[in-house]
Amino acid sequence: MSAPDQVPELVSAALRGTADFYSHSTRHETGRFLATLAASRTGTIAEIGTGGGAGAAWLRSGAPAGTRVLSVEMDPERAELARVTLSSAGVQILTGGTEQLWDRGPFSLLSMDRHTAIEVGRDQSWQMLVPGGVVVIDDFQPSSDWPPMTSDGVDWMRQEWLLDGRFESSAVAVGPDVSVLVAVRR
Repeated sequence: MSAPDQVPELVSAALRGTADFYSHSTRHETGRFLATLAASRTGTIAEIGTGGGAGAAWLRSGAPAGTRVLSVEMDPERAELARVTLSSAGVQILTGGTEQLWDRGPFSLLSMDRHTAIEVGRDQSWQMLVPGGVVVIDDFQPSSDWPPMTSDGVDWMRQEWLLDGRFESSAVAVGPDVSVLVAVRR
């Protein structure tokens, strides 16, 4: 269980800025978890898939003042709206794909949703992290089974992450209907 539904002002601003056209956003439970992890990170942290900017706002809200926060978004309109909201807080919003991050890493924390993680993959994620760096992948259905299950059957992607020896990984329920995968580069 996480704290009551208190949201940092930066997160509220990101949600207000995109409410008219973007309905998918980082849930508060996941956001608080991201902010908690970001609080222990230094160097550079990044998000792949800015969307409306809520995830990046949660990262910035938790990260120490000297930690650099980047987020990359494919859609130029979404990227610009997030940039307007978050640039004054020191969050750098990039327009494009994951390749925009290559020369800006390595990262001590990398956040993305499960669909993005399928595209990015474990190999590329591993290469983008410092040793001891953390990958957080959200939007999983909680599963206490082995192998991990979804309503459609075995969750092969989650299973592969959990078994990859280059990472120490765990699935963590952050709400009754949502979990995240946390993987630390060995």
